[in-house]
Amino acid sequence: MGDMHTMERTEIIIDGDSTFLAQDQDLDRILRSVEAAANGPAAFVEFVAVGNRRVRVLVTPRSRIVVTTATVQFDPRDTGDEATPFGGLFDFDPDRL
Repeated sequence: MGDMHTMERTEIIIDGDSTFLAQDQDLDRILRSVEAAANGPAAFVEFVAVGNRRVRVLVTPRSRIVVTTATVQFDPRDTGDEATPFGGLFDFDPDRL
């Protein structure tokens, strides 16, 4: 059996709603955008989530945001390319068995 390939997966929980970032997302840029929105009037923060789906979230000074990163099994579909969306974390993919 070969070595398992892994990747880092970042989860952002905003006011209780969880989203996983696509692999090509610039976490530092997103965090700067969240900080700016939380320190001023409400502002939208935009990123691409797993499944290659664009997410726009309104962040206010009262928003509660938690960011975590974990090492997970590599998923070659997770490219961040919005032109090739897929169903998300729980799709059945027989090639991954």
